[in-house]
Amino acid sequence: MVNLYFQPDAQLTAQDRMVLDILQKDYERHQNKDSKLPREPSSDSDDSVVKHTRFDSSSPEDAREIEEQALAHMRDLNNSTSSAFEPTVFVTHDYPDIKNPLLRKYIIDPYVRWARSVVRVDTDVVMVTHLLLYLFTSIPSAIYMFYNFHWWHGPLHSAMQLYYMGSYTLMMHQHIHMRGVLNKKYALIDVAFPYITDPLMGHTWNSYYFHHVKHHHVEGNGPNDLSSTVRFQRDDIWDFLQYVGRFYFFCWFDLPRYFIRTRKPDLALKAGAFEIGNYIFLFCMFRFVNARATTFVFLVPLAIMRLGLMIGNWAQHAFVDEVEPDSDFRSSITVIDVASNRYCFNDGYHTSHHLNPLRHWRDHPIAFLAQKQQYSNEHALVFYNIDYLMITFTLLAKNYEHLARCLVPMGEQMKMTVEERAEMLRRKTRKFSEEEIAEKWGKQYARLK
Repeated sequence: MVNLYFQPDAQLTAQDRMVLDILQKDYERHQNKDSKLPREPSSDSDDSVVKHTRFDSSSPEDAREIEEQALAHMRDLNNSTSSAFEPTVFVTHDYPDIKNPLLRKYIIDPYVRWARSVVRVDTDVVMVTHLLLYLFTSIPSAIYMFYNFHWWHGPLHSAMQLYYMGSYTLMMHQHIHMRGVLNKKYALIDVAFPYITDPLMGHTWNSYYFHHVKHHHVEGNGPNDLSSTVRFQRDDIWDFLQYVGRFYFFCWFDLPRYFIRTRKPDLALKAGAFEIGNYIFLFCMFRFVNARATTFVFLVPLAIMRLGLMIGNWAQHAFVDEVEPDSDFRSSITVIDVASNRYCFNDGYHTSHHLNPLRHWRDHPIAFLAQKQQYSNEHALVFYNIDYLMITFTLLAKNYEHLARCLVPMGEQMKMTVEERAEMLRRKTRKFSEEEIAEKWGKQYARLK
């Protein structure tokens, strides 16, 4: 990979690698068109020789053909009737990379055939894999801790759950948008398992659904969104702590109040009942069953998950366009990385998700590539070699230069220097005043005196 500042991670998914390669070639063609002369190595990085390696780019006609071929191939990978079809079986390894013939013949292939009859979408064998993983690790570990608690067991159990949380949460992200991940004949299991596994992973019952589907996607990070970033300076630690603190301590109150304010009393009752009911359950388990086990099985995951959700949402909506802040293209980002896409079901394609919340997770790279020109025209932001966690930390450190190096330039961004990209990103993290909110979204959303 050339002209970008970092080598792509070897664990990128095949789809991510295709998307990044096409974006890279777009950048090369732009540079070749602007100047036929070789550039002097930049002094702002130690890897300038690698960074400015060049080769002849394909013509625009060839580029379009390459894009069409990539789109066709990715669609075939998702099409169960195609000979190129590849289900996702594990997040750690791609299906074709499992080469052992005996393992494939007697274990993997029979398992895939069975699991495809269980899941709702043929590609989603991995959903069954994860449910079985939790069934045979998280649940027995939690039960044994309540039966016979050991101090060494508690931290190990919490560490295991921390490792699972990202993948589980984005599996549930698919679940709450699609009202399930299993075949309709397994509807009872599909409805029931979250009531067991959600508390083990730090979620309270149904709060993710009510907050994310019925609230966040309705408001779209606008000023009426309880998780909106627009009233915060997104590179300020104090603003970040206020943002996290409100969600941490007042979600149980704010979300039902929001539904009452928007005249949805049934949702207010359900959201409040499930949230408070979960707290009562945790209190009873701590007070009357086993305080030490409850701490490690339920309370530690809850504390970590609440923090993780807010760190992630902060990064996903940290860069809000000062001109069109209500545009999905300009108020969310796309991340091409390993953690978000390989392990968390293409969560990095956050703009694609906001454009169509019902889009299946395997279709996000296809949708992005098909709409690439629109992303470019709309000045969308695409990053690589960085995940949401590190975007938040890098913002709070005000290290815009590193963020600019992680930006994959599209459209007008290709004409910018690293310093100009850094300044552009800095502008997009600025807190909106109430007067600006009134101007951009409407007076009904502003808290004007």
